[in-house]
Amino acid sequence: MTNTAQKAGGLIPVALTQCDDYDYRTVYKAVSECLEASHFAPSLGASVLVKPNLLKADRTGLCCTHPVVVEAVCEAVLDYGCSVRVGDSPAFGSAASVAQNIGLLERLERLDVPLITLDSPEKVRFESGASIGISRSALYSDMLLNVPRMKAHTQMRATFAVKNLFGCVSGVRKAIAHSTHGDKANAFRELLVDVAMALPPSVSVVDGITCMHRTGPSGGDPYSLGLIGAAGDPVSLDTALYSVLGCSVDEMPLWLELQRKNIRGAFAEKLTYPLLPPSAFNAEGFILPQQLTPETFHPLRLLQSGIKRFWKRYLCP
Repeated sequence: MTNTAQKAGGLIPVALTQCDDYDYRTVYKAVSECLEASHFAPSLGASVLVKPNLLKADRTGLCCTHPVVVEAVCEAVLDYGCSVRVGDSPAFGSAASVAQNIGLLERLERLDVPLITLDSPEKVRFESGASIGISRSALYSDMLLNVPRMKAHTQMRATFAVKNLFGCVSGVRKAIAHSTHGDKANAFRELLVDVAMALPPSVSVVDGITCMHRTGPSGGDPYSLGLIGAAGDPVSLDTALYSVLGCSVDEMPLWLELQRKNIRGAFAEKLTYPLLPPSAFNAEGFILPQQLTPETFHPLRLLQSGIKRFWKRYLCP
């Protein structure tokens, strides 16, 4: 998960640029510029898993990464001569059902890029003693290209690239992790970080054109920020986005955990901005949840979640 700058101890490039709407040519140009400025350099023929946020099918699609951004990322990576697949493990339903609902499938068909659900888990054990089943499709890709949407979050206040990688955990295991780790101090946040660290090298491109604010990860309101950003690791991109929103470490539980683990990209002074700095973006009016909800899931909610997942994946037409 570390890039060259991190290994060398130099400053870590985070590329941020303005992108005001979802016009495809505009988004593709912004994505390409950010990837180049963040020193994206995959090997020719590398197997790349593009990992958007396909949380669930809903009326607005706001809880998912916008399909135009996913399409632009896929085309940009194909331009580097890579082999590309798109995958996620949605909270409800299959990746295909969510992608169909938000209009992503037709865009992937244009590029002849396959879509998969991140199942077939392999148990991974961490130094903390915790373990969880992560999709083999994610674990054994040469590289992940992580494509989150900027969102408020009622448990973490805001989530971006690090949290999006938790979608590589297969199926209901994510909800079970909330139940088994959510009521222990820092345990669930530590698990989020451990999962991100266990994955292959990951470059992150964020959809911050229209964000979700007030609440999340679903049910929030749209907020126009007009941002596309990229970094060679998810932690550095998250730190830059916290700075865009004017957040402090103490109010962001996941950022605090990343600093507690002394991950280099979690410290703002370790970043450099080859395109635009965070101060170039006006996030005034972006509302974060003030009262955070518990990170644990009640057993009844877990049961309801499992039934809903089964219904949407196997019984819905």
